[in-house]
Amino acid sequence: MKLYYSPGACSLSPHIVALEAGIALPLEKVDGKAKRTEGGADFWQVNPKGYVPALALDNGELLTEGPAIVQYLADLKPESGLAPANGTLARYRLQEMLGYINSEIHKSYSPLFKPDTPEATRAERKEYLTKRYQFIEGALAKQPFLLGDKFTAADAYLFTVTNWARHVDLDLSGFPALLAFQKRVAARPAVQAALEAEGLVKKALA
Repeated sequence: MKLYYSPGACSLSPHIVALEAGIALPLEKVDGKAKRTEGGADFWQVNPKGYVPALALDNGELLTEGPAIVQYLADLKPESGLAPANGTLARYRLQEMLGYINSEIHKSYSPLFKPDTPEATRAERKEYLTKRYQFIEGALAKQPFLLGDKFTAADAYLFTVTNWARHVDLDLSGFPALLAFQKRVAARPAVQAALEAEGLVKKALA
């Protein structure tokens, strides 16, 4: 397998999940603007959707969309507990949370990264995100992770997209449980390893 990624993009989520699960997953960086891979390939030819993450499977197929990829990786190592067993209510709760993060939070950030987005639109998106984070804050005020006491693929996804807040001047100071969650997840060894591999933090001194 191979994961196509861009540093700090939503592809950080499956990168974290792979490391948490103990899966050796080769990486290939993608220039999101030029649509070229680190190896020089036209990324449009790799993934017709044109964006990361994309997971090249050993059978030659390509799996796309972060929520699908993290579940696939988690299911390769069910003992990791990163995704509850298929067919259980807990699994549907995971999918429910992944869907919420994907549609209500992840995509709401998109206009904030575009320099030509009107200020009125920026303000509206920030207000919308603040409302959507209120639900997340309520969950994290009761438990350390989104689904309870155990870290799951949903937590990797939330951590990844919430990291974008500081890049778009989204004030999250009103969400203490969320901020504590971000620090708690950032301290996990697998998360630190993913951040270092993508050049997002300096490697800790020995």
